[in-house]
Amino acid sequence: MLGRTANGLFWMFRYIERAENTARLIDAGLRMSLTRMEGQEEDWDSVLRSAGVHANYLQQHDEVTSADAINFLLRDKSNPSSVVSAIEAARNNGRMVRTALTREAWESINECYLMLKSRYSRRVPNADLPAVIDEIKQRTGLIRGAFHGTMLRNELFNFARIGTFIERADNTSRILDVKYYVLLPSVSHVGSSLDNVQWESILRSVSAHRSYGWVYDDDYKPSNIADFLILNGRMPRSLAYCYDKINSNLGYLEREYGTRHPAHETAASTLAMLRSGEIQAIMDSGLHEFLEGFIGQNNRVAAEIAEAYRFYQD
Repeated sequence: MLGRTANGLFWMFRYIERAENTARLIDAGLRMSLTRMEGQEEDWDSVLRSAGVHANYLQQHDEVTSADAINFLLRDKSNPSSVVSAIEAARNNGRMVRTALTREAWESINECYLMLKSRYSRRVPNADLPAVIDEIKQRTGLIRGAFHGTMLRNELFNFARIGTFIERADNTSRILDVKYYVLLPSVSHVGSSLDNVQWESILRSVSAHRSYGWVYDDDYKPSNIADFLILNGRMPRSLAYCYDKINSNLGYLEREYGTRHPAHETAASTLAMLRSGEIQAIMDSGLHEFLEGFIGQNNRVAAEIAEAYRFYQD
């Protein structure tokens, strides 16, 4: 398999996941703003920072407003991480490796792109945002389902899956950071009804509200929620689950080619850290600091995987 194909599939699925994740960040911002009587613009400033696009936004706008922030995250072409930009980039990568995709996988991404291009040619009214976010999640889920249900389990499949879980781990850590570091109004609100509503909103934003209730009986404690989204290996958007899958797919590549790369070691050490971690120790040392360190480690794994592309060739 050519390194170019590996690169194309890796980034195709990173961008698909990024589109959904950006929609989830918008959802988190919307839910958080509903709990505030004032200071809603500060919420969106924080969401932009967590998405890593704050500086880019300020190059286009003089101040942060909810309407402009949502538009920037959803459909602004000058933002490479907007939903529309990410789906277009995913489709371009898919077109580049078209012969490596099944018909069902290609048609699902192409149809998603055409739908977004048509539907989001204009600003989306606030009243339509919940439906828009749900549609984006459904469309990206359809792409993953078509790929998962029709593709041969080979190195193509493994690189695509690694891209998915690298991006998902990044997003879960950023959504947690939105709540804990920047969206809570003040220390005095910790443990209050407002605090609990915000934590519940975070769970809903990552589609974990019901599954959390099965594990913790709807007891919305910050430490339990952080544990669920960081260390619980059964939760499909947790950091531990993502790294279990990254290591599994890297393991398939190692067995197929008989070679380990630095990415194998870094991913394995990250998984070991998550498996041995204790949430109280993480909370005591600083959840924001932990998440910031994890994001850096996750970026390192992604960079090392990029270095390995050239090895996987015919």
